[in-house]
Amino acid sequence: MRKKVIKIGVGVILGLIVVLLLIYRLVNVAPSAELSANEQALAILRSGDCAACHVQNPDLPFYASLPVIGDVVKKDAYEGVRKIDLAPVITALEKGQPVDIVSLNKLEQSFTNGTMPLAKYYLVHWGTQINSTEREMMLKWVKEERASHHSNGLAAEEFANEPVQPLPSVIDTDPAKVALGRMLYNDTRLSKDNTISCASCHALTKGGCDNKSFSEGVNGQLGGVNAPTVFNAYFNFVQFWDGRAADLAEQAAGPPLNPVEMACESFDEIIAKLQADKRFAAQFTKVYPDGITEQNICNAIQEYEKTLLTPNAPFDRYLTGDKEALTADQIAGYELFKKHECATCHAGTILGGQSYEYMGLKEDYFAARGTELTEEDYGRGKQEESAYYDHRFKTPGLRNVALTAPYFHDATQATLADAVTAMMTYQVGLTLTEEETRQMVAFLESLTGEMPAE
Repeated sequence: MRKKVIKIGVGVILGLIVVLLLIYRLVNVAPSAELSANEQALAILRSGDCAACHVQNPDLPFYASLPVIGDVVKKDAYEGVRKIDLAPVITALEKGQPVDIVSLNKLEQSFTNGTMPLAKYYLVHWGTQINSTEREMMLKWVKEERASHHSNGLAAEEFANEPVQPLPSVIDTDPAKVALGRMLYNDTRLSKDNTISCASCHALTKGGCDNKSFSEGVNGQLGGVNAPTVFNAYFNFVQFWDGRAADLAEQAAGPPLNPVEMACESFDEIIAKLQADKRFAAQFTKVYPDGITEQNICNAIQEYEKTLLTPNAPFDRYLTGDKEALTADQIAGYELFKKHECATCHAGTILGGQSYEYMGLKEDYFAARGTELTEEDYGRGKQEESAYYDHRFKTPGLRNVALTAPYFHDATQATLADAVTAMMTYQVGLTLTEEETRQMVAFLESLTGEMPAE
């Protein structure tokens, strides 16, 4: 009798397993191969229920309100959207628009490593687990999307689909406007007391910045954030750490009126000084027939700053096919850079500048810093009403990073090794060996390009 009961029990269990496997197969089917790559990607993100954690204000399951398990669910959702917000990706796919390079790189990393969705999620939501066919579809889609919308065609075939791209040596500009912009960039009349120019804080001889923790404005006043480099700034998707300027022209309009930086009351004050210089005014009017205006001043500075490119770094030469351009340590450092997800955010032509990222994904950076929060510590949150944006910063580009110490928005990291160690701790949650840190630094040093001739 006992053996019979055991056999029946085993049979029931086996039958249940078969039923569960059949259900799993029914709910975990890859999209049709007849769909376009974009349609497949959208279907996989939806079937994987990625929006359960990776959007703002997600529609959480009913058990999120339960004790204990609810806290786990809310924590996963909170951390998920800090890592990547998929709402813009889903919207782009729905509208047939390009997906941004950073999201592509993050998705590629996740699908390559098989880290999403979390096991504790798909064990409850069976249909969300990504099968091998779906993984292949997503990785193929990422490569096609990156090749179609984010490749500048400069890399050798072997590196054509890397998460980063070589820097072009020139972009289209208006030479006459560039000449005016160069003069304005170096003109201290843009400041109230005629002591500060754009070049004061963004010196071309100092990596496009000033190598100070915080720059000095009129009367020696100190700013509250580390000055970013002006080199290759044209390729940033927005300007400033907090993204408050859409482009270089809008950025150029900020410092002259900032009371700590150039401290002018208005652009009328600047225009009056420039118009008093008859020779300069005549030269300006030849290029801008409507004369010296705020818009024209900023446009000329923008046109000049577009020329401040630093191409032909050893890393560029490597990407374009020169295998001897990098040392063994630098190549190893680049592989570590990709392996540890640095290339997901430090992406594209300038290895950054394409997204806002949360500071402290793995550890609380600001708590560890041990000093009071400043207005600048809120990053994009300064410009947005939602707390979602607090502590999110425009990812800095890494071109010429060996020349631009100190590092981070608050200038807390004195050396590249310090910056690498801190990023591994707070963003990745890893500790590199001394050799790995040295290799990563060696790679970053390979990003120093040729400085503008002037």
